[in-house]
Amino acid sequence: MKTVLITGCSSGFGLETARYFLARDWNVVATMRTPRADLLPPSARLRVLALDVTDADSISRAIEAAGPVDVLVNNAGIGVLGALEGTAMASAREVFATNTLGVIAMCQAVLPQFRQRQAGVIVNVTSSVTLMPLPLLSVYTASKAAVNAFTESLALELQQFNVRTHLVLPGRAPSTRFGENAQARMQGAIPEAYAALAQQVFADWAQSSAITEADDVAQAVWRAATDPACPPRQAAGADAVALFVPD
Repeated sequence: MKTVLITGCSSGFGLETARYFLARDWNVVATMRTPRADLLPPSARLRVLALDVTDADSISRAIEAAGPVDVLVNNAGIGVLGALEGTAMASAREVFATNTLGVIAMCQAVLPQFRQRQAGVIVNVTSSVTLMPLPLLSVYTASKAAVNAFTESLALELQQFNVRTHLVLPGRAPSTRFGENAQARMQGAIPEAYAALAQQVFADWAQSSAITEADDVAQAVWRAATDPACPPRQAAGADAVALFVPD
């Protein structure tokens, strides 16, 4: 029986992915900053651990408590939306600390056991915003695009150890808490000079019918974890698929 460790399981894509693997008889280590066991169905195959991917000590404790894992899913992420001119550098650093450096740190933490076993899979969840430039998302897009490049380069290092790396690129998911969690970083992020642009962007998003469901992402992660023939990059969600050019 294999074990998957998933970051960012308190809501959205991470929570649904944990449910998906549990339903398919995997051992699941569901991690989140503030553990809540009630979010997932009770199971002897489930462990809920505290993990802050921006904290080295927290990562070390979680990896030690998890024990051997077969698949790492880096899903934890935070958002920021706004004109660059109105985005505080503290917010930009916070986004990169979680979305980019957090992924790198988690990969580094599991690699010794993957290398020693000559087996393992890393699945990094980024975003379809890296496929097409969009206004008001420059900092967020940069944090996710960096993970795309990191993952593709890392794959070349790890293929000698039979360790696979994959990217899952979800589209926009209104049903998740992404927007809610980004509110604090959006204060003052749209100066008056950018108000008209922002109004048009929000109107365009409101009219778009193509969205991503959490189950779309869970299915893509599952395929990456279990199918050795899975492509290195997968779009997840109707809107992401519309932008995607396969490798």
